[in-house]
Amino acid sequence: MAVSRRRFLEYAALAGIATELGQPLRSEAADAVRSGGTLVIGAGPEATSGLTSAITSAGTAQMVSGKIFDGLLTFDEQFNPKPQLATHWEQSSDGLSLTFHLRPGVRWHDGKPFTSDDVAYSLLEIWKKYHSRGRTTFANVVAVDTPDPLTATLRLSKPAPYLLSALMSSVEAQVLPKHLYAGKDVLSNPLNNAPIGNGPFRFVKWEQGSYVLLERNPDYWDSPRPYVDKVLFRFIADRSGGATALETGEVHLSDGYAVGLSDIVRLSRDPQIVVARYPSTYISGTAAFEFNLDRPQFRDPRVRQAFAHAFDRDFIVKNIWLGYADPVEAPIPKAFPAFYTADVPRYPLDLAKAEALLEAAGLKRDAQGVRLTLTNDPAPTGPLAAISQHLRSNLQKVGVRLDIRSSDFGEFVNRVYTRRDFDTIIYAANAGPDPAIGTQRFYWSKNFRPGVAFSNAADYRNQEVDQLLESGQTEIDPVKRRATYDRFQQQVQTDVARIPLVSPHTVTISRREVLNFGGNQALYANFANLSLAKKTA
Repeated sequence: MAVSRRRFLEYAALAGIATELGQPLRSEAADAVRSGGTLVIGAGPEATSGLTSAITSAGTAQMVSGKIFDGLLTFDEQFNPKPQLATHWEQSSDGLSLTFHLRPGVRWHDGKPFTSDDVAYSLLEIWKKYHSRGRTTFANVVAVDTPDPLTATLRLSKPAPYLLSALMSSVEAQVLPKHLYAGKDVLSNPLNNAPIGNGPFRFVKWEQGSYVLLERNPDYWDSPRPYVDKVLFRFIADRSGGATALETGEVHLSDGYAVGLSDIVRLSRDPQIVVARYPSTYISGTAAFEFNLDRPQFRDPRVRQAFAHAFDRDFIVKNIWLGYADPVEAPIPKAFPAFYTADVPRYPLDLAKAEALLEAAGLKRDAQGVRLTLTNDPAPTGPLAAISQHLRSNLQKVGVRLDIRSSDFGEFVNRVYTRRDFDTIIYAANAGPDPAIGTQRFYWSKNFRPGVAFSNAADYRNQEVDQLLESGQTEIDPVKRRATYDRFQQQVQTDVARIPLVSPHTVTISRREVLNFGGNQALYANFANLSLAKKTA
């Protein structure tokens, strides 16, 4: 990867690295003791929507701000809740209240104490209003009682059996400092780009287009953690460059969005690098194709079904994702066995059937053999553009012309979710850890809200589906709840407003000098436990 002299010196200065020009930039891990040093992370597309995941679900924002903020709870590898900012909690037998007892002595990075007022404000004034999943997740929370600074009781109008899952991690439910947000416009608050948190690392600088730098919080509640002095996130647009940065030691850690899949296969053979992959989980979610149902050509379900028959999931898994994904034919993937069902309408690759459906819908070929001309906007993350090209090739055979448009991440979000200037999109988004959190937002008519990213972009509306989703939000009997989500999946797969395609595996790539790193959500953890090994002879 080419590194300019200016950028080379800039990274070296940020990391505190002594080096000579003309040599590969080495990470401080080469000379670091167990405590100290700079951890360098190769990140994917830059989060142009900000660094505060209380108001954005962009993956890079979650990765960065998860080190700046702690959550009320964290979780183990099986997604069981564990204490973090809340030391313990209890739920009422009727499911209508949930009380959290907060950890004493926690302070925001500006020195102010973290209290229950921060929790109440963040839930009612931020998560419920501005987070793409929050409007669904916290819909039943009507009040938060704060009888003292270390107690917060959530009051619910109806039970919400998924609520603990939503509160497990700062990337899903990030508490913001009330004293710095109350009375100000939330979306334009400059702290969204320069967060003041309560986690192990403090924000230092965001050089847009290049990097984000964090430093160790010396007043962290879980002393002596964190162990490293700095965390540097480098935004790597060139995925082949991401692989080179790992090989040369410029970067310690990365994920599958910053490194090309073919390079991941190669890196797995490097003895200095550890490549780990995990089945599709909460973070990796599902890659899906979605229609803009405000376009008249998509109002006939036969047209949407025709598109569904134009995808070859096995080809996508084998040739585009190189085996680092699983095919998906239901809104809830197999990674969530409590809710997954195979009993849904399926649309295997069948171009003859696709053509017959288009004919039946009255879309005739013109003199050039074209029935329909459309645009597709793939999100600029991972190999999604390659899926667009695969679809374009198949649709051409049935008389549909698909024009593919490319953009950066910020423009994709603005075009799709604010301006709504699109015909079809391909994107990847979280599907869990519960249907009410990860899946409902794409199908619930009340979650159509221009300006909120990764919500109901299709403007899909089905009263029966709304009722099923709202029932699933409150049903506490697991058997009945499972049956409700089975019916939901069967209905939306009949309507085909959105076509699930594959669930990418969670892939992490790390150099061996990184200690205490691992697990299927490792890059989204707070990194308080990570350290850099001392150089060995």
